[in-house]
Amino acid sequence: MIWESFAYFAVVASLFWVAGSLLSYSEKGDRPAIALSIAGSGIFLAYIICLWIALGRPPMRTMGETRLWYSFFLPLIGTIIFIAYRYKWIMSFTTLLSVVFVCVNIFKPEIHSQNLMPALQSPWFVPHVIVYMIAYALMAAAAIFAGYLWYLDSNDRPINKKDSDACYALVSIGFAFLTMGIVMGALWAKEAWGDYWTWDPKETWAAVTWMAYLLYLHARKHVKDQQYCYALLIFAFILLQMCWWGINYLPSAQGMSIHTY
Repeated sequence: MIWESFAYFAVVASLFWVAGSLLSYSEKGDRPAIALSIAGSGIFLAYIICLWIALGRPPMRTMGETRLWYSFFLPLIGTIIFIAYRYKWIMSFTTLLSVVFVCVNIFKPEIHSQNLMPALQSPWFVPHVIVYMIAYALMAAAAIFAGYLWYLDSNDRPINKKDSDACYALVSIGFAFLTMGIVMGALWAKEAWGDYWTWDPKETWAAVTWMAYLLYLHARKHVKDQQYCYALLIFAFILLQMCWWGINYLPSAQGMSIHTY
């Protein structure tokens, strides 16, 4: 299994995801929509596993490889939300985001050598990356929710408590995964370099992002005008993008950060 095979798997998986999201809008189409979406995720996961075997290492080292996991988790989380709350639009948005990342990987592949540097040959590598990718996907879904709720609130439209609670649940679960990711990263850093925290640019942005989401969780219960909370959630997601890939373009990270891809 080589990277050039990615497009075939990605296109088929995307077709399943898109078909599922469209079918969710039809009458009595819930079960077929869920089945199609899960099938698409299964096809995509099969490719990731095959690539893992072919590379002889976890496909998590480069930016392109992390996009694989992001593309996998987004529609899966969208499907889970659909099963729990029957939000049809969330499946559409998570599918759209996933397809965008799939297209980026098709037109800008970033899979490199099979070798891993010694620091990445650690039992913390796989769980650390997977936990963060799950957190990123959850926060993407939460940001979509926040944009929707902000739109309703800014236009003086009633907000269903169920919608607000669903958004809060996504952030709460995502925040737990972010926290686990930071703790795992600190333990990994101690094992590899002798320090839990060195204020590397990636670590700094991870801390800033974590505090932004913590601020939202606090503000949601104490700020009367929830529109500010929705805006804060969107801003926190922008910070998360800086933490994930934006640091690659920061002068302070060039040649200094061990986390640049």
